[in-house]
Amino acid sequence: MSLLDETIATIAPAHEGAIADARARQARMTKPAGSLGVLEDVSVQLAGLAGECPPPMPEPAALAIFAADHGVHAQGVTPWPQEVTAQMVANFLAGGAVVNAFAAQSGADVVVVDVGVAAELDEVPGLLVRKVRSGTADMATGPAMSQGDAIQAVETGIEVARELVESGHRVLLTGDMGIANTTASAALICAFTGADPADATGVGTGIDPATHARKVEVVRRALDPHRPDAGDAIGTLATVGGLEHAALAGFVLGAAALRVPVVLDGVIAGAAALVAQALAPDCVAACVAGHRSSEPGHAIALEHLGLTPLVDLKLRLGEGTGAALALPLVQSAVRALREVATFDSAGVTEKA
Repeated sequence: MSLLDETIATIAPAHEGAIADARARQARMTKPAGSLGVLEDVSVQLAGLAGECPPPMPEPAALAIFAADHGVHAQGVTPWPQEVTAQMVANFLAGGAVVNAFAAQSGADVVVVDVGVAAELDEVPGLLVRKVRSGTADMATGPAMSQGDAIQAVETGIEVARELVESGHRVLLTGDMGIANTTASAALICAFTGADPADATGVGTGIDPATHARKVEVVRRALDPHRPDAGDAIGTLATVGGLEHAALAGFVLGAAALRVPVVLDGVIAGAAALVAQALAPDCVAACVAGHRSSEPGHAIALEHLGLTPLVDLKLRLGEGTGAALALPLVQSAVRALREVATFDSAGVTEKA
């Protein structure tokens, strides 16, 4: 059995007994029922994932930034040169990016994974060189990668999730880096949800109207000649996805198999989670949407996944920034369920 098949077979539904216990405890806590809103839902979800109430604290945290390049860059979908991917990897490793600042504030360890950067990177502390290939092919002219490459990248994500959990981390956060990866994200979102490219394709790192129109047309062109079959998750991923999407999908699957929560970042993570959901629907029980990106495709992906974002700050940076910002909210949700007294234990009179 392959690592991917083994992982999918291990993923089980949320534990209904623990969910019921968490809901009952929320109803007895010294606060009006429902007054913590979405945070109550998160605590119940994580109890179901762990199979116990209250669930363990989601700490310490690890944020994995999966980096890869995209052949569709050749279509002029972004003004940023492709070498920025490798340059930003160096910036992450030097601690100089926004995600580094946010992760330090949230207490998350950062690791960078080269799954497909179109440059040779030296192995340094904090970098995992797991290159499947040096970037994808141009999805506008043919499949982005082979199915074998897609599976290898998914299994790389599974392996990274396993390694981080084995090293003691109890919550995982998604990060990404790849110039032109919002184009591939839009294509994946359209393929898995049926959305129109005009509705799912955003401005990414910031493009003018003419470039945006070209980007929409490129997504449409990648999908139309060989409309991917959403029922064939690996085939769809290979046709229009990126290597970091594949690895992120595996990262989600690996977390779900280990019953560890994974906080999703923005549109790239959302697109990858659609792949993971198609492979193993129950994996969504491990997913918490850290935020809603201003990229239009992200809202479409979240709706399809059935996830409610914790914050909406109009972010569109990627890197894992939204997931890092949301981490304290996830931890607060669990801490409240674990530590807040009940009406009977505190001697507080309930409402009539």
